[in-house]
Amino acid sequence: MTTVINTRGEVSGFQPPALVLPKHTFGETMRNALVVTRREMRDSLRDWRIMAPIIVLTLVFPLLAQGMTGLFTSFFVSNGAAPLVENFLPLLPMIIGFFPVSISLVIALETFVGEKERRSLEPLLSTPLTNTELYLGKTFAAMIPPLIASYLGIGIYLGGLILGSQQWRPEPWLIIQILLLTTTQALVMVTGAVVVSSQTTSTRASNLLASFIIIPTSMLVMLESFIMITNNRYVLWYLLGGLFVLDILLFSMGARIFNREELLGRSIDEINLRWAWRQFKHQFIGGEKVTNIATWYRYSVFPALGKLRTPMIIVLLSIIGVFIFGFVIATVRPDFQLPNAGTAEHEQSLESFKVLYQYGGHPGTVLAVVWQNARILIAGLILAVFTFGVLAIILAAAPFGILGFLLGQPVVAALGTGTFFLAVFPHSILEIPAILIATAASARLGLVTTRPPEGMGVWDAWLLALADAIKVFIGVVLPMLFLAALIEVYITPLIVIKSMGG
Repeated sequence: MTTVINTRGEVSGFQPPALVLPKHTFGETMRNALVVTRREMRDSLRDWRIMAPIIVLTLVFPLLAQGMTGLFTSFFVSNGAAPLVENFLPLLPMIIGFFPVSISLVIALETFVGEKERRSLEPLLSTPLTNTELYLGKTFAAMIPPLIASYLGIGIYLGGLILGSQQWRPEPWLIIQILLLTTTQALVMVTGAVVVSSQTTSTRASNLLASFIIIPTSMLVMLESFIMITNNRYVLWYLLGGLFVLDILLFSMGARIFNREELLGRSIDEINLRWAWRQFKHQFIGGEKVTNIATWYRYSVFPALGKLRTPMIIVLLSIIGVFIFGFVIATVRPDFQLPNAGTAEHEQSLESFKVLYQYGGHPGTVLAVVWQNARILIAGLILAVFTFGVLAIILAAAPFGILGFLLGQPVVAALGTGTFFLAVFPHSILEIPAILIATAASARLGLVTTRPPEGMGVWDAWLLALADAIKVFIGVVLPMLFLAALIEVYITPLIVIKSMGG
């Protein structure tokens, strides 16, 4: 085999020629994918090292959980906490459904890299199946055993509670909620593991990277358990919607970045920081045409802004939706409304505002305002990497929800809606576009891994998106935040004081 070292420092074997594959209809794609699924399922059912833990966790753990449920129920009743039993009983079905999936994750982690190490992958990838059909078949095969084990475990446990001494009669929607949460969590873990398996070069590496799947999911199960015990179960429906969206993102990401030629050719991945720095620097500067700050903006910054149109629309719609939501909550929930202010409170607020303006109007305040806004946007950029851009959008939209909530308060109407807008509008002319641009760049950085450009790997696309995000932040967002802070510190307070009669 011929050894090849590419520009990224990846040591690979001979690159096989790309296969010319026919295009199939949806029905043909599913039929071909199920052929791969049946093959994988037969191999999994024959391997006792995989099936033994699944059977033990499916049959034994629910029985142990029933015994623990009896002990906890007796403890609650004997200590005068009998009402808590109803909150505690739905907790264990989620945990029972989680354990088989977490242990069976090894099936998903070995879908591609395991077969590659056993040298059984080449014949499969040489078949006239498309990349999508191979990926679907492997993913289905990794999902089915843990999901069946989870459903059986939950059924055994619930059957014991319903027919046993507890005589528990849960509402049907609660059982549906538990099953849906178990299913979406299993899909998140399995689809994430299949992505890891298709992008790593050894089983050891895939098992190490599995911690980035197990740990967040375990923390999510603990959060769901807390919500279940505190009887705020309506929140679980929102979590369920978020998990469903995450399933779609992970599945589409894996199907798009899976490439049989790259999987066969790559044998060792070496971290090449020099290559990464060269790529980042070239993307940040913008090429040979850039000779000064003006050409940097023309050939590097402005083209990067052009890539943010779609993310900016998504961020803008999110901000508008959260603003309306905050306003509606303030108007329809009287218990959330602030007490109205009288004339004395109005005069006191005016005097306090004058004092704050007198002591706050200096350069240190401007820098503090810039840092306050910049650190939130930087935090959104960092969190976007791990959440597909979701947390960046949430951090950007949350303050507008608060503004909407305040606008819907009767106290604001009493002080004057016009005064409220004057207090936020002047500096918002620059601040809101800066937030939109920064958040759109963060969202693009988080989402680029799900759909990298054609002919570009995940790491390459992410590195270029990072360079775009940083240069946009430095070249556009920071200057706009600085100008907005100047207006907020020196101009907005004067306008508000004049409008309040000061």
